[in-house]
Amino acid sequence: MALESDGKLQEQQKKDGGSSHPLSPYRYNSPFVQVCLIGLVCFCCPGMFNALSGMGGGGQIDHEAADNANTALYTTFSVFGVLGGGIYNLLGPRLTLLAGCSTYVLYAGSFLSYNHSHRQPFVVFAGALLGVGAGLLWAGQGAIMTSYPPPRRKGSYISLFWSIFNLGGVIGGLIPFILNYHRKEAASVNDGTYIAFMCFMAAGAAISLAILPPAQVVRDDGTRATAMAYSDVRTEAVEILKLFANWKMLLIVPAAWASNFFYTYQFNNVNGVIFTLRTKGLNNVFYWGAQMLGSFGIGYFLDFSFKSRRTRGLMGIGAVAVLGTAIWAGGLANQLRYTNGKWEDPLDFKDSGGRFAGPFVLYFSYGLLDAMFQSLCYWVIGALADDSETLSRYSGFYKGVQSAGAAVAWQIDNRKTPLLSQLIVNWSLTTVSYPLLVVLVLMAVKDEDTTAEDGENKMPKL
Repeated sequence: MALESDGKLQEQQKKDGGSSHPLSPYRYNSPFVQVCLIGLVCFCCPGMFNALSGMGGGGQIDHEAADNANTALYTTFSVFGVLGGGIYNLLGPRLTLLAGCSTYVLYAGSFLSYNHSHRQPFVVFAGALLGVGAGLLWAGQGAIMTSYPPPRRKGSYISLFWSIFNLGGVIGGLIPFILNYHRKEAASVNDGTYIAFMCFMAAGAAISLAILPPAQVVRDDGTRATAMAYSDVRTEAVEILKLFANWKMLLIVPAAWASNFFYTYQFNNVNGVIFTLRTKGLNNVFYWGAQMLGSFGIGYFLDFSFKSRRTRGLMGIGAVAVLGTAIWAGGLANQLRYTNGKWEDPLDFKDSGGRFAGPFVLYFSYGLLDAMFQSLCYWVIGALADDSETLSRYSGFYKGVQSAGAAVAWQIDNRKTPLLSQLIVNWSLTTVSYPLLVVLVLMAVKDEDTTAEDGENKMPKL
């Protein structure tokens, strides 16, 4: 009945000019609430996964098990990331997200088992299964985040999602910090850490059932998100194959490949090598906190800095490029302080004095850059279309390529590739992506219809 009333109100608003009777942004079926819900799902599942990975080696002193598990994870993720958009179009958001979230609990549980058995096969299997689930989850998340919001507020909604999602990393970083505070010399995190992660991940799976399909989402001005006509397997297979010949997707490949490639270096070889166990957890609090700041800043800039959407995109790319160059240059300066690829004396936040500040600020800056870079990529993808069906495929393609890059990166680290070489490759990949994103914005991003009144698509203040 509520949806029928919204439909009548929408028709009346069209007669009145579209903005005479704005709906409350805090309705259950509003884009604001739905983006908050998908943010909470990702807070509980990938947010906690990120906190676990950010410890370096999945919280284990020996990185081999985590490296192999993440290689398996991102290999299957690269396949199901691409297929995920099609599966989302077949199953809808609830089933797609529930199936994806359920695999996160098993992954955290595999490290709980490893704490006692020290056997890799179960961890690797759980990683491979998580890659399937993550492909489904992120394809659904990408479709929701880029198609539910009003076209002129996509950057703000992306930053809203990214802030909620990365709050999971902040809370997740506090878990190992608190539970292992008095274990400064310990090699691996305790069982309670993994159990706490599993509880959060199970809650995320339950929250996914609260996500509404696009046809039931009504924006503040009474317009609906794109109604999804559920597809068939043959259609989705054909449309997914077309993505590999789509020039827009080909231009975004370097950015997608780079966007998770640097995690291996940052997690294992900065946070995982330089700091003590409890300090790694503390650093993750600030790393994911920096992501919240970065996503909010770039999201606001991409929505409100200039009247022209194309100009906002170009200036956003320029800002991220300048900041990224400065941060990777700082990373190079820090890397040159290693001795034969190792940090001789692990730093602790209480005991290391001034020596702690520089590497800590660098790790914080890596988090800031990550959020800005990925929010920029999602904004560009969201500007390429407005319908959920197309954007689910675009988001799935992005996550598939991103995961293929990550799979390669984890094996590069597992093969003990020199850390300086890893840093140079990461810096080069992000640098190459900027001019290609500029070309994509110039050729494919169109300015909105500026004749609409500013109040038509407003989102609530954050």
